[in-house]
Amino acid sequence: MWNVIPRGKIRNKMYKVDYILGVNPLKMSYMVGFGPNFSRRIHHRGSSLLSLANHPQSIRCDGGFEPFFHSSNPNILVGAIVGGPNQNDGFPDDRSDYSHSEPATYINAAMVGPLAYFAGGKSG
Repeated sequence: MWNVIPRGKIRNKMYKVDYILGVNPLKMSYMVGFGPNFSRRIHHRGSSLLSLANHPQSIRCDGGFEPFFHSSNPNILVGAIVGGPNQNDGFPDDRSDYSHSEPATYINAAMVGPLAYFAGGKSG
């Protein structure tokens, strides 16, 4: 049985992967830790708080964001893909804008198929 995927669909997948990885108007990777320009204020608790070694005082579940809210994440969540740009291709890199700055499994899952396809030696 032959598996034929139209060349246009392959190019579309590659375009989307490239866009997420930094080939976009902002020249910004939406994958944390990929390339020199990526989101530094992601909406993720473990990534946005200092470690106990650097901040031995306890931080309650309802606290901690305010003192560290506007600084870059001290813990880089390498490989996480954030929500991405707004409808105007803007990305303010604002932790409070969770719809754009939060990594989530349903966002990261969209990259699995195309990356598996291309990692398997398929390029079109």
